[in-house]
Amino acid sequence: MNSENQRYTANLSQQIWDFSSLLLKSRFADALERGVSRYPIRRSLRLAARAGVDAVFDDLALNLGYRAHRIDGPSLILDGEGLFVDVGVSRKADYCSFYFAIWADSVERAAQAIQGLQQRIEAVRIREPMFSIDWHFLTGRGELQSASIEELADDVLIDEAYPEIGDVAGFVDRYLRAKETVLVLQGPPGTGKTRLIRAILGEISRRNDGNAQALYTGDKKALECDEIYVKFITGDDHAFVVEDADHLLRPRAEGNEHLHRFLAIADGVVRAQGRKIIFSTNLPNVGDLDDALVRPGRCFAHAQVRELRPVEAAALIQRLAGERGIDPEPVRQALAGSGRKSYSLAAIYQAVGHAG
Repeated sequence: MNSENQRYTANLSQQIWDFSSLLLKSRFADALERGVSRYPIRRSLRLAARAGVDAVFDDLALNLGYRAHRIDGPSLILDGEGLFVDVGVSRKADYCSFYFAIWADSVERAAQAIQGLQQRIEAVRIREPMFSIDWHFLTGRGELQSASIEELADDVLIDEAYPEIGDVAGFVDRYLRAKETVLVLQGPPGTGKTRLIRAILGEISRRNDGNAQALYTGDKKALECDEIYVKFITGDDHAFVVEDADHLLRPRAEGNEHLHRFLAIADGVVRAQGRKIIFSTNLPNVGDLDDALVRPGRCFAHAQVRELRPVEAAALIQRLAGERGIDPEPVRQALAGSGRKSYSLAAIYQAVGHAG
């Protein structure tokens, strides 16, 4: 049994959740022991395609000339002379996003691999601007892990949906050009906070040749350790997005022990590099937020989003119905029949969708 197989066998007693990582690390360890350089070149590639996972994986496995290993549904290993490619995938309703981690023994071989992968996927590749969300969470074993997915930058914001902001496109533009790092979106569920965040990430993508990357989390436990902050400071993410950050934004005088980490990074290297930190929260009042977070010079804006009053809802319904070519009156009547005095964006979009 060779040293690589011995090392693999010795690790069978461990809880194996990532076979490709285990195999790759085994090869690195073997190369180090023998005093050789096996994969000195590291590259990555992200692609999204309107095609099924099996169809793409089958094509890559059979037509690139590499040894292919399909360990489970969302992963594929491509193994060749001087090359190792770990392929991951995430599924959306109408497309899949693929991530390729590429190790090679030369720059030329890595470039050839990238070219080959792109050519195989070219016919079904999505060319519209995308942004990637790396969702971070803490496992049951206390380890910080992430799952990545490519998202289409196709969210269109309508001014009528955000009466407290007004010119939404202008607001996003000013934020991305501002020296301030922090943006706080405050309002009840269903009022468009996530939609606005997605639009901001989409605009970052458009300004970066169709590519943007966001470190994303809503995991309270993940935010209680330093690792996620170090990852943002030292990584390539354009933005750090924290959804449902109620626990994180309360005043430190009330026992908030974790906000200081964001205060530290907001004014340091993150600000110097023009990267952004975006919080969404359901806290109802301005006074619920720590003053240091929203102070001028650190925070670009503390934007309140809210449900729409009947006249505002009617204006948004008119706009959406016109874009979809449907009659707005049944939608207005359906919402009016609910007896509510205000309406969330979620309810309005759902009503318009049912009418269409």
